Amino acid sequence: MKNVLKAAAIALALAGATVMTVSTASAADISVTFNPGTVAYGYNDGYWNQSHQWNTWQQPEHRETYRNSKGSEYHDWAHTRDADQGWHGK
Repeated sequence: MKNVLKAAAIALALAGATVMTVSTASAADISVTFNPGTVAYGYNDGYWNQSHQWNTWQQPEHRETYRNSKGSEYHDWAHTRDADQGWHGK
């Protein structure tokens, strides 16, 4: 009986390790993309999205992507400079 319990414990440990490996591999396959079309107004410290929610730039590349997008409204100053915090009432 003692050997059966040891074998069951080892099998359970191996199964748990397999599940952890699969979960980690799945998380590594997830990618996050940036859509400049969701930005209403961009500033050097972040942006307002179309739903009037403030966001900071997750990566410097996102700011540059938005700055170079056709029709972007980017301001190279902090949004807090303006009395309306940079939201212009689209």
